[in-house]
Amino acid sequence: MAAKSKSNLASSVFWSLLTFACLALACYAALFVAPEEKTMGVIQRIFYFHVPSFWTAFLAIFTTTYGSVAYIATKKMKWDWIAVSAAELAAAFLTIGLVTGPIWAKPVWGVWWAWDARTTSTFVLWAMYVSYLLLRTLVDEPERRALLSAVVAIFSCIDVPLVYFSIWMYRTQHPQPVIGDGGYLDPRMGKVLLECWGALVALFLLLLRERYRLEKMRSEVDGLRMEVERRGL
Repeated sequence: MAAKSKSNLASSVFWSLLTFACLALACYAALFVAPEEKTMGVIQRIFYFHVPSFWTAFLAIFTTTYGSVAYIATKKMKWDWIAVSAAELAAAFLTIGLVTGPIWAKPVWGVWWAWDARTTSTFVLWAMYVSYLLLRTLVDEPERRALLSAVVAIFSCIDVPLVYFSIWMYRTQHPQPVIGDGGYLDPRMGKVLLECWGALVALFLLLLRERYRLEKMRSEVDGLRMEVERRGL
């Protein structure tokens, strides 16, 4: 048991250091390697973490949805642990995107926030995942909590296509995408953007792994507590 604990600790330290190095390189690339955008200037550099934070949030939402569907299909608690772990990270990365967005918007648009289709649907998505996390605090019985959470998670993911396609479906403050669909992005900017996204994905995977282990231990503790209460000890 001690050897396994040391191995887990060593693994956590290694992946933590590797992730930190990826984030440091990504920050350096965003600040010093990517060329400065001619119109927006230095404030545009927030783009390299604003956009990838949403991409990573969508990855976390997909993970939550997959875990929720798998729990309903199998009733195995490990899928609920994965779902809630990813949901917390989805909420965190959505928060990063919603915070960095206004910082970028104010100098460019002249306003901190515009209630257009993209920002509103994104805010609703964030609120859904916060509600998902709040719901879990209101239900004590593990199986019932997992089932209700799974239903909410599956319903919430419906908002993701609306967030993504809103700039095509409606007139929004957000411009058309600069990647794909006829958009243009300087190759150096595109490379740095992918590097930053890779760093955030590494961070997501590291935190998901650690959060899953925490949720597993929490479930074991709850099981022992319920057993003690059942026996009246």
